[in-house]
Amino acid sequence: MGYLYALIAGSFDLLSGWLTLRGWGNKIQPRYIIAFAAGALLSATFFHVLPEVNWKTDAPILAWGFVIFYVLEKMIMIHACGEQECETHQIGPIAVFGMALDNVIDGAGIVAGYKIDPRLGLVITLAVILHEIPQGMTSALIMRDAKWSRPQMLMTLALAGLLYPAGALLAGLIPSEFQQKILAFVAGDFIYIGAGDLLPESHRRFNWVVVLLMVAGMACMFGLKALEGI
Repeated sequence: MGYLYALIAGSFDLLSGWLTLRGWGNKIQPRYIIAFAAGALLSATFFHVLPEVNWKTDAPILAWGFVIFYVLEKMIMIHACGEQECETHQIGPIAVFGMALDNVIDGAGIVAGYKIDPRLGLVITLAVILHEIPQGMTSALIMRDAKWSRPQMLMTLALAGLLYPAGALLAGLIPSEFQQKILAFVAGDFIYIGAGDLLPESHRRFNWVVVLLMVAGMACMFGLKALEGI
C-alpha cells in the first residue's frame, strides 16, 4: 500500500501542472495554496514524523536533511512561487534534476513512514501531495514562460511524478532498522521546505488570509493526530 501512496502522490505533479496550464491556477491565488501547504507540511513533521525519530542518534541526520535541501534549493531546485516570481526562473536539465531528487526523497519517506505505521505513511502522503501542488503549478508556469511545448511540459511532469514510486522502491530495499533514519532525513527536508521555502514565499506581501490558511493547514494535520487517540 505504501507504494500505491507514492504513486498517488506522484500523480499530483502531472495533475497540478495540467490544471495550471488550463488556467485553473488563475482562479486561486498561488500564495493561498502555498500557505496551506506550508502549515500542513510543518504540522505533519512536528506532530507525526518527529515523534517517530530517535533524537539521540538521528538528530545529525535531520540536520543534514535540512542543510542539503537548503543548498540544493538555492543552487538548482525549483521552489514554489507566484506567477510574477516564476518569471525570473529558468528551467533546464539541472532544475529538473533538483525537482526529481526532491521527489525521490519524498517517495522514500512515504514508504519509510508506512513501514513504521500505515497511518504515518498516509499522513506523509497527504503532506507531500499538498506541497507537490504548488511545486507542480510552479514548474508548469516556468516551462510555459520558457516556451516549452505542451507535450514537453506534460512529459516532464509525468516523469517527475514517477520518481515518487522510484524512491518508494529504493526505501523498500533498505532494512527496517534504518527506516527511522530515513524519516529523520525526510523531516529535515520537510522543515526546510515548509519554513524556509513555502512559508516565506506565501508572505511576500502580508495578508491575513495567508496567515489563517497556514494555521488551518497546521490544524488539519494536528486534527489527524488527535483522531489517532479516539
